[in-house]
Amino acid sequence: MSPVTPTPADLTILYRGPLASCDYDCPYCPFAKRRDSGEQLRADRAALERFTAWAAAQTGERLSVLFTPWGEGLVRSWYRHALVELSRLPHIGRVAIQTNLGGRTGWLADAARDKVALWCTYHPGQTPYERFLGRCRELTALGVRYSVGVVGLDAHLDEARRLRETLPPEVYLWVNAAEGHTYTDEEADRWTALDPLFPYSRHPHRSAGMPCRTGESVVSVDGDGTVRRCHFVRAELGNLYDGSFRRSLGPRGCPLDVCDCHIGYVHLETLPLYDVFAGGVLERIPAGPVRVPTADTLRGAVPRRSLPVVTR
Repeated sequence: MSPVTPTPADLTILYRGPLASCDYDCPYCPFAKRRDSGEQLRADRAALERFTAWAAAQTGERLSVLFTPWGEGLVRSWYRHALVELSRLPHIGRVAIQTNLGGRTGWLADAARDKVALWCTYHPGQTPYERFLGRCRELTALGVRYSVGVVGLDAHLDEARRLRETLPPEVYLWVNAAEGHTYTDEEADRWTALDPLFPYSRHPHRSAGMPCRTGESVVSVDGDGTVRRCHFVRAELGNLYDGSFRRSLGPRGCPLDVCDCHIGYVHLETLPLYDVFAGGVLERIPAGPVRVPTADTLRGAVPRRSLPVVTR
């Protein structure tokens, strides 16, 4: 895969509709899953199609979109169609989705490969290793940008090492700290050897009052069009479809004590992650070789043992 420099986006949208069903049942997943009924799936499809139509109509500004569903989106045709459609639009800088990569990939041949991207998570025990690796190879053959990651549990370490040895060197392998898990320095070193950026995930980051791009150039949108600064702050900025959110956009400090999830803290201006992931913030693809952050860079990190569990 050759490096891609996308056009800059005026507005980045993290979209999360009502979809909650997933084809996996990972015991460590922090999100409550349900088996969506036919009615719920139809509602999710209608919400997504409404959002896609809105995004397609915003030809006067640059947009980038990351789909972050509670469940697995790519097993649903409407998510695949949305990625293809949006990737082909000239005012869309990037369209990406978080996925377990359990479904087929051939449909990506219809997408604009310089704009579409996947943020893929490997879940050992939920899918055979060779099947997941095969999907990664399909993405490479298609020329689709993607990152691959795992949750940093001891039971996953050998599989993660195997993945790192087998994946193309240009594919970034990220590691998320397990929800509520405290890592010894020795444990953290093992994961950092695989993902030099793991120290950012190991501990939450102080964010109270800190400048953050969310609420200014990055927003979260739900299936009803309610706009919030991010997934983790419940205060509403307005609605996407009546345009009321726009008058609320502007620089503002974070109202939360800490930020504990990559899709949140990547936007903190106190961290250098926009430089680390330049051109690949949404799909979690670094701009170049990654290095272990310095102690000074991580001075705002808070040891997990001093905090209650934070919902990711």
